[in-house]
Amino acid sequence: MTPLETVMRDEWGRLLALLAAQFRRLDLAEDSLAEAFESAARTWPADGIPANPPAWLLTAARRRALDRLRAEAVAAKSLPLLAVEAEITANARRVLVDAAGEVGAVDERLRLILLCAHPSLPAESAAALTLRLVLGVPTADIARLFLVPTATMAARLTRARKRLSNARFDVPVGPALQERVGAVADIAYLAFTAAYAPGSGSDVVRAAEAGESLRLVQVVREVAPPSYELDALQALMMLQHARRDARVEDGRLVLLPDQDRSRWRMDEIADALALLTPLARDAPSTPYLLQALIAAEHSTALRAADTDWGRISEWYDELEALTGSPVVRLNRAVAVAEAEGPEAGLELLEGLDLPGHRLPAVRAELLVRADRLPEALAAYDAAIAACDNAAERAHLRGRVSRTSVRRS
Repeated sequence: MTPLETVMRDEWGRLLALLAAQFRRLDLAEDSLAEAFESAARTWPADGIPANPPAWLLTAARRRALDRLRAEAVAAKSLPLLAVEAEITANARRVLVDAAGEVGAVDERLRLILLCAHPSLPAESAAALTLRLVLGVPTADIARLFLVPTATMAARLTRARKRLSNARFDVPVGPALQERVGAVADIAYLAFTAAYAPGSGSDVVRAAEAGESLRLVQVVREVAPPSYELDALQALMMLQHARRDARVEDGRLVLLPDQDRSRWRMDEIADALALLTPLARDAPSTPYLLQALIAAEHSTALRAADTDWGRISEWYDELEALTGSPVVRLNRAVAVAEAEGPEAGLELLEGLDLPGHRLPAVRAELLVRADRLPEALAAYDAAIAACDNAAERAHLRGRVSRTSVRRS
């Protein structure tokens, strides 16, 4: 990673938040910052890296924003240039914009994060806009994450920006703030799960994009008020992300019981457990905390056979009571099948209705374990017909082949 790429990764969201707070226009702030980075890419190789790269970029971006405002004022002939300068100067005094160590940066970054999670935006649009504006993730990478063409994602981001054009930058207070922070957490986890469970395409997982979603949660925790739920979410994502190197082998999906646990990143698991331990003791049960406890049970088992499925079943039972989610019921059925046998798991699947291939795939696996092979093959066929991901389809076809051999 070049020095400029490093600065972009680490500082994009902070600089954009400062510019958006000063000029109160997302389009102006984003375009000006992008132009500043383009200028840096041209000049830094020849002139050398400045002593304070973020300050250089912020100054360059502010100059470009001022130039654009002057041009707009002249074109509209509606505001004298002196008035433009006076307005901008007043805004500059209101926001501390010293990139070397500004006092107001944390608040302004939180404003930007909460703005991206505005209730007027659909969840996927909010997730995409947050990744683009707060983390600077390229539009092409966001399109890949959400399985749409780059042009489609660019149009979606444009629509989201327009919808927010008149939105207030104010930070809500009290319960309203906690609610909006909760929405940001859900947005981050939506992007994370999209990366690790791609519904279509040829990728098994998209670990780089999952890492960006984890970074978003880390940023939110830095700037938002303390939150048990945010802490639990970061622990959950860290535990799941630590298994990324073992999830794929030779382009094939490797299920959790079959993963080479020596390839798990144990330092990251240790950090996640350190974050999770006081929560397990002191925090109230919440969906993210219960999911983190389940992930921790998997992550601390030295072998798949050492997993305490009885405890995991209890946590899934509590999680289903909290959420009423059919996806939780599906996962609970898997845990109960491991703890009590496949028929107990199949009983929990009765009457469950979920789109996609995961429900028939799980049913097929449990039917195989129950030695109900004709039913299992029919369920596999249903799963394959509903699956749009090439890697998962290949995995399911492999299971069909093994089941057919066993049946014969």
